[in-house]
Amino acid sequence: MIIRPTTDADRGAVDALLARTYPSLLKADYAPEILDHALPIISRARPELLTCGTYYVVEEDGIVLGAGGWTPDTKTPELGHIRHVVTDMRALRRGVGRRLIGHALDVARGAGISRMECWATRTAVPFYTAMGFEDIGPIDVPLAGGVIFPSVRMTQAL
Repeated sequence: MIIRPTTDADRGAVDALLARTYPSLLKADYAPEILDHALPIISRARPELLTCGTYYVVEEDGIVLGAGGWTPDTKTPELGHIRHVVTDMRALRRGVGRRLIGHALDVARGAGISRMECWATRTAVPFYTAMGFEDIGPIDVPLAGGVIFPSVRMTQAL
C-alpha cells in the first residue's frame, strides 16, 4: 500500500469510494431521514481538499482503498482538523485507516501542529478512540443546504 497526496484528478475515484462506502457503513448509526439528506452532500469529494496537499489516498495496485487527511485551523496555528476520512468497505480491518491517520498525524506534527481535532461520525468513534483520540462530546455539523449532521467531537494532543 502507498499513501500519496491527492490531486484534482482523484476526484472520480474518491467520489466513488465515498458513494459506495458511506451509505453502508453509516446506516447502523443514523436514521434514514438523516442519511437521506446528508449522504448526497458527504458522499462527494471536496475539491479544496483534493488540492490542499494534506489530503491523501491509500492505494494498492492502483486501486484507491482509502482517503482522508487534515488541514490547519484558520485561527489557531497549533490546531489541525482531520478531514473527510473513508476506508473502502472491502478493505476494512487491513490497516488502511490506521496508516492514513498515522501519516496525517506525522505530517501535521512536522508542520508544528500540537493538537488535532476531528468531528467523527458515530460509526467512526471506536476507530478514532483506538487511534488515541478522546471523545469531547456531541457536535452538530452544519452541511450545505441547512442540513445538520450529528457527529462526535474528538481531540488528540500530538
